[in-house]
Amino acid sequence: MTHATPYTHLPVVPCDAPFLPLVERIRREATVVDNRIVRIDHFLNHRIEPLFMRDLGQAMAERIHRFRPDLILTAESSGIAPALATAGVLNLPLVYAKKYSPDGPPPPLARVIASPTRGGEIMLRVAEGYLTPGMRIALVDDFLARGGTALALADIVAEAGAELVVTGFVVEKQFQDGRAGLVQRGLPIATLARITQLQAGSVIMAGDRA
Repeated sequence: MTHATPYTHLPVVPCDAPFLPLVERIRREATVVDNRIVRIDHFLNHRIEPLFMRDLGQAMAERIHRFRPDLILTAESSGIAPALATAGVLNLPLVYAKKYSPDGPPPPLARVIASPTRGGEIMLRVAEGYLTPGMRIALVDDFLARGGTALALADIVAEAGAELVVTGFVVEKQFQDGRAGLVQRGLPIATLARITQLQAGSVIMAGDRA
């Protein structure tokens, strides 16, 4: 396996460095529902602003390129836009795990997970042949909450004989503790914005006073 050439033209940014334009937009524009759900889908994963998404991809690439991935992996559908923007900066292919209704035992390179947004369960699947032994994979997704999707994708990568070298998330909801399972597996985590809590209809970001 020939690994991707390090991108020496990109700065090396700490994995946990906040991307301030995103942090400020979340502070100004996020809608909080029941102090449990934060909505920024008007620019991140439903209505998408191409230039801002390009900037998010640049910021993510600056945090993960040091891990020399060969391919970007995400899950449909809300992870596709930031993952594609990141893949474009790094000139790497993108593969997204498709979602299906579970029906019988999962086939190879598939996992059944709980779906907090849809309710019930869904199956994530990657077609065989897109992840190959020895390949270095970077996972990029929109949110890290409980971590179920990320852990399922990590299992799929391992089953394929590839290596998950870094996980990247546009927004981490720290109060839902999805980071713990990834840390247990020794996986590096890159984030662009971290929400520590939702309080009285407001978003508290890392570094803010509650």
